[in-house]
Amino acid sequence: MSTSLIKTLDEIESFASKAALAATELSDLQQARVQFLGKKSPLTEALKALGGLSPDERKAVGQRANEAKARLEDFFTQRETALKQQTVAKKLDAERIDVTLDGPIVPLGKRHPVMRVLRDVTDVFRSMGFDIQEGPQIESDFYNFEALNIPANHPARDMQDTFYLPNGHLLRTHTSPVQVRVMQNQKPPIAMVAPGAVYRNDSDVTHTPMFHQMEALVVDKGIHFGHLKAVIAEFLKRVFASELNVRFRPSFFPFTEPSAEVDMSCVICTGGGCKVCKGTGWLEIMGCGLVDPAVFAHVGIDSSIYTGFAFGVGIERMTMLKYGINDLRLFFENDLRFLEQF
Repeated sequence: MSTSLIKTLDEIESFASKAALAATELSDLQQARVQFLGKKSPLTEALKALGGLSPDERKAVGQRANEAKARLEDFFTQRETALKQQTVAKKLDAERIDVTLDGPIVPLGKRHPVMRVLRDVTDVFRSMGFDIQEGPQIESDFYNFEALNIPANHPARDMQDTFYLPNGHLLRTHTSPVQVRVMQNQKPPIAMVAPGAVYRNDSDVTHTPMFHQMEALVVDKGIHFGHLKAVIAEFLKRVFASELNVRFRPSFFPFTEPSAEVDMSCVICTGGGCKVCKGTGWLEIMGCGLVDPAVFAHVGIDSSIYTGFAFGVGIERMTMLKYGINDLRLFFENDLRFLEQF
């Protein structure tokens, strides 16, 4: 009886080993493991017959059964490790990258038209000797209004629909506060431009709640309106890459005196008259003026010694004119068909 059981155990071990070797997938190996080592396996059934053996036979057969079970468990474990390694190797081979092949063509992004013009504008002023200055977009009332000669209840505040914050601060309505900060911390001579985003509560075909401005400031001894006109004319000529006629019309701004609006000859019809310029041949482009002495008083600059000029231009407006765009909202809709033209 014991000899028969030992032979059975030998056969079970042989069959189990062959089944494990034949398994090429982890699922097949697991199925073979359950078949030969599970609760209903031939090995378990053989062990149930130990009860009918004599003590000496039971000891010999039991020892042989335990050895067979241990060897099979170890064999199945080794086979599982080998199959996992084969699986990883196959996956690595399948995902192998031939670094000698050409990579996929990735379409390059394009600079937004507003950013293109903003870059062009800053490059022009940098080449003219101006410093590029930046400042916070969340400002105090002092820097955005008071220091620019726009006290509380001043009518000019109605010209700028301001976004006020709960803490009493606001989103800057222009980049002029940067000029104030520079004048506070730097002695003349000063030649700077402040490009950046500004915010006003307004939205239509020609206005958006957020847009970009560039404001310039020059402070030194003997600065006069002639200097202002020369700088603006040269600036517009370089940005639009053409000879432009420029004219100045009297206007009002709280922080400059005298103040003027600047018109340039229409870049669409070159002054002949079209829909863009409404048949006049002129396009309004910016405001400017000599720095009001009251502004100098706020920043500690002696207006009896120093004079200066300032002007500001909307970057979106310049972009519309430069590229012949008639709807400001196109800049913010992120339509690739529009953006890919630039």
